[in-house]
Amino acid sequence: MNETGLKSLLEHLPVSWWEADGELRVIDSGGGAFGDRGTAQRFLDTVRQELSDPPASGVGRWRARFDGRLFDVRWCPGTPRQGRSRGIAVEVGAGPAAHRRYDAFADLAPAAAFIRDADGRHLWANHAYAHLYGTTPERVIGKHVAEVDSPVDAARILALDKDVLTRGKPVRHTLTYHRPDGSSGQAAGHRFPVQEGTETCVAGIYIDISDYTRALHQRREAEESLCALRDHSGLPCALISAGGRIQQASAAAAELLQIRLSDLVGRRADSVLAPASESAGLWRGWRDLIVRRSRRIQTSAVLVDAHGRQRRARLHLTTVGRGTARATSVWAVVTHQGIAHESHPALTASQERILSLLAVGRSNADIAISLHLSRQTVDYHLSRLRDLLGAPNRCALVARAYALGILVPQSWPPRSVTGTPSPRGT
Repeated sequence: MNETGLKSLLEHLPVSWWEADGELRVIDSGGGAFGDRGTAQRFLDTVRQELSDPPASGVGRWRARFDGRLFDVRWCPGTPRQGRSRGIAVEVGAGPAAHRRYDAFADLAPAAAFIRDADGRHLWANHAYAHLYGTTPERVIGKHVAEVDSPVDAARILALDKDVLTRGKPVRHTLTYHRPDGSSGQAAGHRFPVQEGTETCVAGIYIDISDYTRALHQRREAEESLCALRDHSGLPCALISAGGRIQQASAAAAELLQIRLSDLVGRRADSVLAPASESAGLWRGWRDLIVRRSRRIQTSAVLVDAHGRQRRARLHLTTVGRGTARATSVWAVVTHQGIAHESHPALTASQERILSLLAVGRSNADIAISLHLSRQTVDYHLSRLRDLLGAPNRCALVARAYALGILVPQSWPPRSVTGTPSPRGT
């Protein structure tokens, strides 16, 4: 082989040669290990620092480390400090200890990793990568992509490899692959060019996110089902954070409060409550829910809409968020609601008891005896109740009490929604 042929061969091998003057300045160089004269000069400078006394004559041989790579160096005959000298460096790797350390790290890493050449043949793969295909690294290394993946996947993988090699830059993406049993999986990671000797190859590191993606899909389906149930049940309901802010709400809730749904979400829940005598009990129940003394409660509240009209509603409150010391949020569902009316003073406990007894059919005299009140006092309260509730007579007064949500529907004997106990004997 002539000198030209030898140089051409060296250009494709992890070998470099150089010729230097007496001051170790590179005059000429070649080979595939360094690629250019500037790198060869840096190599010689590193060698000069490592060797306090380079060989003056004969052939010197030693190992030198350069840019994280290990080289077997031969200094060819000549006198480097008096005339020209020649040398050759053969890359032998990163050293046995480093190989053992990093190979074990890469082989046992939980992320799937591989290296392929430009033709799509696997040069290296770790256990996690082989596990994706239900096999071992030994059965993957040396095989072409088409021998490991399905034809459709192989064509797409080769196209991605070519794109990375063409652009010469890392690419982050998520891809779908098919397992040997035909099921599909998803992986996310990086694909990037690497230098293997004189050849530019493609390496990749990926995390299998199939289970994560499946869980997200199931969660999305559950949320969609919950939204459908919420919006089509017709029940006014809202998800309220532990801090008391409305996070979600149904269209029926927005209609009940005469407000746009977009304006309702994000508001504080207490902004839709009217001042009422039972508000202290409502907040006690709320605190019990948040600190998990109760998981669900039934209560009542007076709601006020955007026009200032009030209506009493029966509420079912249920905590959300298991496994934590405090509830993260509470679902509030309105199961019964009274008619909207203008604001009026809250009823006293005596007035609520009078309404309960009136609904049973008791006379004024019987009510006075049961409540230990005078007949005149009962007459005054009834007159006052007719004015407050806009009812012309006793029958209309009972009907209005139920319509306004003051008395609990479907309950006998009649009782008020605030839980005011009825007298004995009713």
